[in-house]
Amino acid sequence: MSTPEDNAKTVNRYLELVAQGKPDDIAELYADDATVEDPVGGEVHIGRAAIRGFYESVADVSAVCDVVTLRTLGNEAAFYWSLTVDLGENRMRIDIISVMTFSDEGKIASMKAYWTPENVTQL
Repeated sequence: MSTPEDNAKTVNRYLELVAQGKPDDIAELYADDATVEDPVGGEVHIGRAAIRGFYESVADVSAVCDVVTLRTLGNEAAFYWSLTVDLGENRMRIDIISVMTFSDEGKIASMKAYWTPENVTQL
């Protein structure tokens, strides 16, 4: 069974991989039947192949992820973070609250990201 400390390490690894733009490695953090809803209210991506396809949008993107706060309890984690993306001549920051649940094996079982266009800032 994964511990809150293990889950915190997975969250930090997830954020590193998002910043590096590595959809294959991100997908490997998820359980086979995991779900991603990003943003909440949008399409729910079910299963590792669909999740990998979702993260294709960050492939080779120049980004920085900054964690403001991270809480892990039991098999869940909630964290407030920002994703700053370099778009060449422009940059944008998205402020996000994410909630993850974890399987007994320490894989991400579900992830929900809470953000709207109001949380996007052009830099």
